[in-house]
Amino acid sequence: MSSGVGVSQECVEAFQELKLKKRSKYIIFTLNKEKTEIVVDKTSTSNEYDEFLGDLPETECRWAVYDFEYQNEEGGKRNKIFFYSWSPDGAKVKDKMVSASSRDAIRRSLVGIALEIQGTDYSEVAHETVLDKALRGR
Repeated sequence: MSSGVGVSQECVEAFQELKLKKRSKYIIFTLNKEKTEIVVDKTSTSNEYDEFLGDLPETECRWAVYDFEYQNEEGGKRNKIFFYSWSPDGAKVKDKMVSASSRDAIRRSLVGIALEIQGTDYSEVAHETVLDKALRGR
């Protein structure tokens, strides 16, 4: 189901900068005030995963991409780009519905996502949870 919300070109360009040029570590996306278009809310070069979590609001929905760096079982350094659907329990029901129905629009616009995370509370997006998913590859 699609909400008819568009994705700004800025979102695609910011994602390409992250994916190809490694100019940012993560991007957080949100709806504009009119709720007609998905726009970039924040980009960051911080390698601190906790800072990323701190940028996810406790009562508002967001989408995000994060260039997740980890070591595989053999000790090799790897990166995977994760897509996050953040819909916290404290968000308004209408916002959750719009977020869920708009998710496909932003997700389809970002080519090169390795894995997806859906979070309703911080434990579901904790570093250990994401690392486990990266190591399992699904």
